[in-house]
Amino acid sequence: MNPSTIIGMLASVALLGSVLFFSAESESSFLNLPGLAIVITGTMAATFISYPLKEVVRVFGLVALVFRRENTYTRDDIKEMVQVSRLWFQGNIKDVDDALAKIKNPFLRTGIQLVIANTDEQEIIDTLRWRIARVKARERAEAHIFRTMSTYAAAFGMIGTLVGLVNMLAVMDSGSLDMIGPQMAVALLTTFYGILLGNVFLQPIAVKLERRTEERLIAMNMVLEGIAMMSKRRPPSFIEDTLKSFAATYQDEIRDKGMPPLKGAARGK
Repeated sequence: MNPSTIIGMLASVALLGSVLFFSAESESSFLNLPGLAIVITGTMAATFISYPLKEVVRVFGLVALVFRRENTYTRDDIKEMVQVSRLWFQGNIKDVDDALAKIKNPFLRTGIQLVIANTDEQEIIDTLRWRIARVKARERAEAHIFRTMSTYAAAFGMIGTLVGLVNMLAVMDSGSLDMIGPQMAVALLTTFYGILLGNVFLQPIAVKLERRTEERLIAMNMVLEGIAMMSKRRPPSFIEDTLKSFAATYQDEIRDKGMPPLKGAARGK
């Protein structure tokens, strides 16, 4: 499970629970089924109108990724790449084929296959960069669907508010508070539901998917660099050291925190 998602969900539930407990006379006062139906049904309808069915169905399956910690298996990719490069430099083509069959990363497998097929280096890089660009475009489009749904949720919240106000004005002539109260609840709670759905659920999912895409692109670019070095026939030890430094924990590339300046640096020596 992804701990940050769990913490966020628990914090949201705690916030709503405290609102209901301390500010509401009754917990049911924040429950309005007509207003909730307007927001959810309207958001779903607008989403299906905006996007092809296969894209919407696929995106809903990505919600589970938000709750699951996804590993990029960077260390495994480095280990497999170095292993294959050693076999390739030694000329063990059969062992290379056996090692390729065990590689689970299709992007890495494609790159190595191009290298051992003596494909031109620039052609290899262009092919892998095209695949990176395709992944980037597809996954960012998936995250954008959730951002669009967030906009729709807020919009249908306002539509529900207008519906409630129109109905309230229609029954004001009766002078019955029993009729005015429910319509006012629809007007206010529908906006509440739209904002809540967009900012607590849909927008965070979009951000989470975008961060996942960035991590995947970093891993794919690391593989690209390794394949480029392998194509240039760099030694396996050099490839391993370079990729391990690439995958190391991020450090400030501009300044070493806590390190004293070199003697004479301030005087330009």
